[in-house]
Amino acid sequence: MTQTLEAEEQPARIGVPSKDGKRGFFGAVILYIRQVIGELRKVVKPTRGELFKMTGIVLAFVAVMILLITGLDLLFGSLSSLVFSSGGEQ
Repeated sequence: MTQTLEAEEQPARIGVPSKDGKRGFFGAVILYIRQVIGELRKVVKPTRGELFKMTGIVLAFVAVMILLITGLDLLFGSLSSLVFSSGGEQ
């Protein structure tokens, strides 16, 4: 005579929430790892041409930002030297 386990007595599957909707610590970790692996399978590697194009765009953007920050630094530096200089007044 075999008895089947009722729903409450059945062992919980790892990563699957119990009746009250809660997972254990290890279940949550395993679920997270499964989701990470699922997302990594969606990643598409760029072609060689796309890689060079995107690299060029990034380098151009960085160069423009360097020029902008350098210009602002020179502007504020000259303005602050005008405001805070003694000017030779005695």
